[in-house]
Amino acid sequence: MSRIEATRTAAEISAEKLRFLRALERKVLWLSSWTVHNANHLRPSRDGLKVGGHQASSASLATLMTALYFDVLRPQDKVAVKPHASPAFHAIQYLLGRQTREKLERFRALGGAQSYPSRTKDGGDVDFSTGSVGLGVAMTTFASIVQDYVRLKELGNGEPPGRMVALVGDAELDEGNVFEALFEGWKHDVRNLWWVIDYNRQSLDSIVADRLFNPIEGLFRSMGWRVVVLKYGKLLQRAFAGPGGPKLRDWIDACPNSVYSALTFKGGAAWREVLLRDLGGDPDVAALLDGHDDEALAALMTNLGGHDMEAVLEAFHAVEDDRPTCFIAYTVKGFGLPFAGHKDNHSGLMNLDQMAALKRRMAVPDGAEWDRFAALDIAPEEMERFLASVPFAARPRTRPTAPAVEVPETLPVPKAPRMSTQEGFGRILADLAREDGPLARRIVTTSPDVTVSTNLGGWVNRRGIFDRTAHADTFVELKVVSAQKWQATPEGQHIELGIAEHNLFLQLAAFGLSHDLFGARMLPIGTLYDPFVKRGLDALNYAVYQDARFIVVATPSGVTLAPEGGAHQSIATPLIGMALPGLVSYEPAYVDELGAILHWSFGHLQRPDGGSVYLRLSTRVLDQPERDLDPADAIAGAYWAVEPAPDAELVIAYMGAVAPEARAAFEAIREDVPGCGLLAVTSADRLHDEWRRSRHTGTIEKLLARAPRASLVTVLDGHPATLAWLGSVRGQTTVPLGVDRFGQSGDIPDLYRLHGIDADAILDAAARLLLERAR
Repeated sequence: MSRIEATRTAAEISAEKLRFLRALERKVLWLSSWTVHNANHLRPSRDGLKVGGHQASSASLATLMTALYFDVLRPQDKVAVKPHASPAFHAIQYLLGRQTREKLERFRALGGAQSYPSRTKDGGDVDFSTGSVGLGVAMTTFASIVQDYVRLKELGNGEPPGRMVALVGDAELDEGNVFEALFEGWKHDVRNLWWVIDYNRQSLDSIVADRLFNPIEGLFRSMGWRVVVLKYGKLLQRAFAGPGGPKLRDWIDACPNSVYSALTFKGGAAWREVLLRDLGGDPDVAALLDGHDDEALAALMTNLGGHDMEAVLEAFHAVEDDRPTCFIAYTVKGFGLPFAGHKDNHSGLMNLDQMAALKRRMAVPDGAEWDRFAALDIAPEEMERFLASVPFAARPRTRPTAPAVEVPETLPVPKAPRMSTQEGFGRILADLAREDGPLARRIVTTSPDVTVSTNLGGWVNRRGIFDRTAHADTFVELKVVSAQKWQATPEGQHIELGIAEHNLFLQLAAFGLSHDLFGARMLPIGTLYDPFVKRGLDALNYAVYQDARFIVVATPSGVTLAPEGGAHQSIATPLIGMALPGLVSYEPAYVDELGAILHWSFGHLQRPDGGSVYLRLSTRVLDQPERDLDPADAIAGAYWAVEPAPDAELVIAYMGAVAPEARAAFEAIREDVPGCGLLAVTSADRLHDEWRRSRHTGTIEKLLARAPRASLVTVLDGHPATLAWLGSVRGQTTVPLGVDRFGQSGDIPDLYRLHGIDADAILDAAARLLLERAR
């Protein structure tokens, strides 16, 4: 075969592929629009609420998503879909035979396709849940880091590296966490990362600022990314090359986003009027316009790169290396729909007449609205063969099961007369690092620039910093004495992050999904200061929503971090730990409790019905009890430090660092109130969850049944509501003590007295209860 013949054959194949892809593009637009229409206008409504569904946002990405899913994506690639393009995503899975009609018909209803792509509710084809805008975008950066981590350690399933692809709404770029992730990705030299920006220049409320792409493009390039701008489609490119074309291009380049959007909505006649007004004096431009009727002129002026299948495929296939790449794809929000370009179209819905007109235009027969291949100019058997050949179709329908990591029977719990739980945590990890067993090799730690101050230093000294390439510790090379030996190599097991808690939780989420994404079970542990859990709360919620498995160690916590002042003292975090599903929170007072809980946590991360764990620790050094603690007591959430008599009148229940104050109050009162009890709570979260579910048979019911007549005083260094509910278990009178105001600088005795959680406050509360009982 001659070179010319080979070229022609390639061109013919390309033309044939374009024929299929353009047909599928129309089908994606139709099915996504119809799915939303059915949910809002045809399906019976029992509550009268608008269902919604973002027809315009799905239309904006129809071409780009069609190109990706039906041609470009490989089985090992992973995608974070723009939340508002969920209907388009579900339509694509339906066309591929990986989604059911029943679920599309129940879009945004119980058991149906989800409003926004969900790993846990939509199934295996959703790689990253999205919904809180911007988080899915940033997540792909950290998934890229995890992929390199797993690949360089030869831990995964042996797949070649996949591309981590984010489909990004341009308004998502207002989210600060996107840029936090961008900077972190630059520091870690991320690879195999694509961000495809749907640059439709519209947000929910308004038109995006003109020429936003200029700072976007410059920022990405400064971070070492390749930037590919898809601005004009083939129709406009050909028009620009002809007479009058350069002036037309200059006019479009200078056109404000608001004007362009408005003219797109108004149509061909409006385009003609404005172009003749501004450029009609040029005979070449006038001739160009005369060569198009109103419909053709509207098609020409909206032929942007993100809607031109040929231009999109050229751009995607031209990228063959692993350099991070940003595609800025110009699009029209609502492209192909009657409200295309209108600034109010974000949550707009086509009415019955508009949908009927779209149905006629697409030649969809009555009764065939859900048919996968209706109204195509391609025979169904031909389309089935094409879909079967799509690279993405080779992806397994179920996620691989990664082997479990062996957890030893016990952990090496350090012994010392006095320790804090933070120190105990650091020593446990350092001992694991020294032993170098299967568990240690699968632990990966990360921290937002507080590695040393959260006691991870010993672990890092032994296991090293992870980096794609080796970097020597300059201080060691120059023989400068330092307690930290931070050599960075591909063998390292700690990810050092900058000060951005969103990045911490997204990194934990990515490692916590490694068993599903990359076939390697990792046991990630992240540390941060407890008050700053709130700074990353959206990302933490996002991580547990998609069932990522990790341990977050928040330390130090509460007003116990006394001299640091109110900005570093946490109040609400115990309630956050209780409120988040998929996250079990513990607050041990002593290191032997911590050891038992941490051991249990490594198993909990791996159980099918398990989840993530939040440990709220302290820097307060406490006398460690000499005892043989039953690990089950600490894991269950509470146990009797001093068991009450059956006729006890009082129980003091404490959690965390206030253990000495609770013990001191107990010892002071037990002479006057014999038989009173001291209840050690390690997890209000676990107790509360079990109580709600079991009623009368859970741990806390059994414990409090030992003192059925007792009144309760509860105390912790956190919001008093955390333990206040204990009185509801058996209807016992309760005084809850805790912190409900912002703190300030001071020492522990002053601050505990100020907030009413010292021994005297506990005694006062107990006295009030006993007086009330005596009346």
